[in-house]
Amino acid sequence: MKISVELTLTPLQDDYEPAIINFIKSLRNSGLTVLENPLSTQVYGEYDEVMKVLNKEMKMALEAIERGLLYMKIVKSDRSDYEPHF
Repeated sequence: MKISVELTLTPLQDDYEPAIINFIKSLRNSGLTVLENPLSTQVYGEYDEVMKVLNKEMKMALEAIERGLLYMKIVKSDRSDYEPHF
């Protein structure tokens, strides 16, 4: 089953950028399809593979910050080729 996942890591601390950058770089190195925009990061692939990577990377990201939020949305389909038609 293909899924699309949108992630937003929001560290609640002054020095927040390194944690976000490290999280995105780790996702990029996972071998999954990863796309970014200024507000979130999207990950695409087979459910089991994506969730295995996210389980590890989300834990590492949360351990690297003092306090923070990690938002996740999952869509049951591969939306990596989505283009708006307006």
